[in-house]
Amino acid sequence: MFRAQKRRVVSRSNVNLGAEVGREQNYPQRLNLYLTPPLLEITLDQFEEWAIDRLRVLSEIETCIFSNRTFKQIEASIKPLLDEYLPLAPNSSTKSSKLLDDERRKDHYSHFILRLAFCRSEELRRRFVKAESILFRLRYTTADVSEQHALLSQHDFGWTQVLEDEKQELHDAFIFATDTAAAPSEKSVTGESYFKVPFERVPELIENRRVLLKNGDAYVPSSLQFSLVLSEFSEHLDRALETTARALPRLDEDDRLVPILNQLSRGFIAPEYNPENTSSDFGANGAIRAEQVDALVQHFPLCMRSMHQALRRDNHLKYFGRLQYGLFLKGIGLSVEESLQFWRQSFAATTGEDKFNKEYRYNIRHNYGLEGSRNNYRPQGCQQLLNSSAPGPNDIHGCPYRFFSEDHLSSALGELGIRDRGMLSQIKIDVDNKQYHVACTRVFEATHKMLPHVKMTVGTGVGMESITHPNLYFDRSLRMARESKAAEKVEG
Repeated sequence: MFRAQKRRVVSRSNVNLGAEVGREQNYPQRLNLYLTPPLLEITLDQFEEWAIDRLRVLSEIETCIFSNRTFKQIEASIKPLLDEYLPLAPNSSTKSSKLLDDERRKDHYSHFILRLAFCRSEELRRRFVKAESILFRLRYTTADVSEQHALLSQHDFGWTQVLEDEKQELHDAFIFATDTAAAPSEKSVTGESYFKVPFERVPELIENRRVLLKNGDAYVPSSLQFSLVLSEFSEHLDRALETTARALPRLDEDDRLVPILNQLSRGFIAPEYNPENTSSDFGANGAIRAEQVDALVQHFPLCMRSMHQALRRDNHLKYFGRLQYGLFLKGIGLSVEESLQFWRQSFAATTGEDKFNKEYRYNIRHNYGLEGSRNNYRPQGCQQLLNSSAPGPNDIHGCPYRFFSEDHLSSALGELGIRDRGMLSQIKIDVDNKQYHVACTRVFEATHKMLPHVKMTVGTGVGMESITHPNLYFDRSLRMARESKAAEKVEG
């Protein structure tokens, strides 16, 4: 946490998250209950980068939750993201001790950074605890026994171990008091050790009739102790977030951190799209010509497809629509020269050459960093579109899952070929829950699952995180179409 001390100027190279500065912290174990705050200073770049990398993982976990995926499916979706953004190797790894410490330090600090962002409301705290608990479960269940024991040996959870005399007294009850399908055998009871805890701490085990209840206590076998560990983790994190929320206004925050925390607290979001990181032939190379755009609309997400259709219908788009769509086209590879050509041709029926040059040319070049402040603007991501003002009359911009009426959205989805009532009902539930990126990902899967020779896997069809950017939708759709076409050629 930030220290409640006299305000001081913090340079970009020293942001302190702990109670002490300069005291070294070691990470001998992979698993972490996050009971101790970080102690060392980190750079502002690390502060932001580490938080965003963890958000990538938590965002995908939340998407999986709202998609009603099983734990095994969540594990399959999250593993590639953990390996890329938040690796955490065991001690048995061949990695150097320094690299192991670096991974664990990033994991430790990123957790506490996001506490600062997500402690600010009950809803944010609830979402954060749920996603972090699943992340902890993923790591605990994939850890070896020595790692699990090492974690438990470090902490006193206040569990009461059942002595042998009491165990023998309750021997028959252990065998017969649980559900038949999950009941322990005579052999398993004999070789098992038990912990006694208040029943309210293990509701999941009680619901599934996995434990014996007596006098308000639940007798939990050591083989099921993870439910206790997870309960301890969730309860501690929930209390810690409430404490952080009460202390946050009094803490000595660096003013430069406030905008970062405010941005993070808006929700689980992904960082900006970078065209150079795409796998298509498009992006930074400017490989698309103006006349190719119409043929590529089939790979556009609903927001961009709607704007393209409006542009073709009206031969015009208002300012915010031109900004959103123009930056998207820039992101898929339209150079500034081709962009000018595209908009000039699109407006030709309503706008003469002189008027176009006077009213629109400057803004188009401005998007490419060639006018004004010369900022090279990136395509707008889903979070920016969701936070934009609602479209006014004759405006076409923003996220259609947020701003379209129910009838308008159903009609637009029908044009994409989505007419199944079950699928439309699921998308409506996503929209009602304000999980707009989940709805968009679901639409992507529904419109691409019939591509021949392309296997749709859990999540997004290509083993990557959910759709969080219009250009990511395009890149993924184009790649899948190419894979399908290449496979057809090989088969033919």
